[in-house]
Amino acid sequence: MTYAERRQELNNFRQQIAQLRVQMRELQSHRESEPVADYEFREGNQTAHLRDLFGDHDTLFVVHNMGKACPYCTLWADGMNGVLPHLENRAAFVLSSPDSPEIQQAFAQERGWGFRMVCHAGTSFAEDMGYTSEHGFEPGVSVFRRAGNKVLRVGDTSFGPGDDFCLVWPLFDMIPEGPDGWQPRYNFS
Repeated sequence: MTYAERRQELNNFRQQIAQLRVQMRELQSHRESEPVADYEFREGNQTAHLRDLFGDHDTLFVVHNMGKACPYCTLWADGMNGVLPHLENRAAFVLSSPDSPEIQQAFAQERGWGFRMVCHAGTSFAEDMGYTSEHGFEPGVSVFRRAGNKVLRVGDTSFGPGDDFCLVWPLFDMIPEGPDGWQPRYNFS
């Protein structure tokens, strides 16, 4: 098969994926919301409740991050930091991890992250949202809506290698060998 023929075949798959995304958005728009507790987090040397994380928005993304020890979670956070102004133009954005606020602040400064971070250690937040397993904390994102005095979860999904939440995977898919065993690292110098 020629390059042009293979290119057309791949473009057909990309169009099918785009159509699946339309179907997923339609299904998401009819998903029943889930009332959640107003969890209390540590943020710096203060506390913040889930309802406080919305700021001026009615929608909130909370990234479930495993913390500094996870290079994959760092990869996702690095990418999200790059599009943070775009995300925050539409909704509030917060990263939640079990790391202490001191570790979060130092790591954020080292990575150049500009998003808000909260510590969920000592709470049932990650477990209640479904982002723990027998191995510990798991990565993903939950989307919340503020409805008066209530907080509702309106969407969520897990993160994993090859997902749509990190630009490197679709780009690596264009290399004939794909990721070819590639693993994220904290730096490449």
